[in-house]
Amino acid sequence: MFGLGELAIVLIVVIALLVAKKGPELARSAGKAARILKAEARAMKEKETEEDGTPAGRAPRIVQGETVAPGTGSAAAGPEAPPAPGPERTAGTPPRDGKP
Repeated sequence: MFGLGELAIVLIVVIALLVAKKGPELARSAGKAARILKAEARAMKEKETEEDGTPAGRAPRIVQGETVAPGTGSAAAGPEAPPAPGPERTAGTPPRDGKP
């Protein structure tokens, strides 16, 4: 009765009628959603600025200070030099202590 070509044309016409009826409504909804999303992003950026006290787009302030080498300060604790590394093993050599 109907061939594949005629059925495809009928489906295209039905889809076109549905899109023509609902298309503007869908576009309007998408525009509203985009505006809401943009407003929320702007509000979050402003909130972030209020909490930090610095503008969100500005880099943090750098405070100059004194650099102390590790282990030379008055509160340094621990050994003076790091321990020496143990003997090296090659693949296939069993460990000396018998553990794998």
